[in-house]
Amino acid sequence: MLPLVVTMGEPAGIGGEITLKAWLGRGDSIPAFYLIDDLDRIAGLARRLGWPVPVRPIAAPEEASAVFAKDSLYRAGFQYPGHTEYLASLAGVAEAPVMMLVCPVLRVVPVTIHLALRQAILALRPSAIVHAGRVTAAALGRDFGVVAPTLAIAGLNPHAGEGGGLGCEEIEIIEPAIAELRAAGVDALGPLAADTMFHAEARRSYDAALCMYHDQALIPLKTIDFHGGVNVTLGLPFVRTSPDHGTAFAIAGRGVARAESLIAALRLGADMAAKRAVAH
Repeated sequence: MLPLVVTMGEPAGIGGEITLKAWLGRGDSIPAFYLIDDLDRIAGLARRLGWPVPVRPIAAPEEASAVFAKDSLYRAGFQYPGHTEYLASLAGVAEAPVMMLVCPVLRVVPVTIHLALRQAILALRPSAIVHAGRVTAAALGRDFGVVAPTLAIAGLNPHAGEGGGLGCEEIEIIEPAIAELRAAGVDALGPLAADTMFHAEARRSYDAALCMYHDQALIPLKTIDFHGGVNVTLGLPFVRTSPDHGTAFAIAGRGVARAESLIAALRLGADMAAKRAVAH
C-alpha cells in the first residue's frame, strides 16, 4: 500500500504544525505519510517551534515508506485545493461526493452542508436524501467492512414533525426518500426524532446517521469526540480523509494545536485503503 498524502490546506492555519506533531508521534502505529507543502515553509516552522523534524523532499510517493522510520517525508512545490467537489472533478466522478464525519462510536452524513438554515430547508429534496443514502450504504460496505449497513434517517422538524403537526417535510420529502431507499435494498430507519437518536443506546441500532442539515450532524459528533473526529469524502475512486476542524488562525504558529484529528484521519485512511485492497 502506498503511503498516505497530507495536503497543505490553508498555509496560515495549523495544518503544518499538526502534521509535524503527527510525524513526531509516528512510532505510535501512525501509517506512513508524506506532505504536499512548501519545503522552506514547513522546515522553517519546525525550526521556530524547536521540533526535531528533518524535512526533506521526495521524488515519488513510494519513497515515503522506505524512509519513514528515519526521516521526515515532505514534497515541495505542489498543491491541491481541499474542496471535495474539486477532487471529484479531478477523479472524473459524475455524481456529487458525500461528506461523512466519523469518530469511533458515530458516523454522520449531512444531506445539505454549507447552507444557511433557511436555504438548507429549501434545498432539501427526496433525491438528495436518496443519493446520500445510496453512496453511504455502498461506502459502509466497501470502506468500513459493514456487511449489511443500517442507516438512521433524521427528521427535520422537532419530534420528526409529529405526523405533520410540527411541519410537513417528513411526510412530503423524507418519508418518500426512505421508501425509495428501502425499495433499492437499503435498510433505512426513520424519520427519527433527532433529539433521541444520538445517545449511546440509540447509536447501537444503526451504522450511520443521515442528517438533514450541517449542525444536526456535526453537533452530536463533535460533542462526543471534538478532538478526534475525521472528515471522509465518500463516492471517490480513492480514499480521502481529513481532520474535522478548521484552520484555527488564533493559535496557529504557537505549537499548541492538537494533532489527534489528523492522526485519526491517517489511521482511518489506512484502514479504508486496506479494506478496498481486500475487496479487490
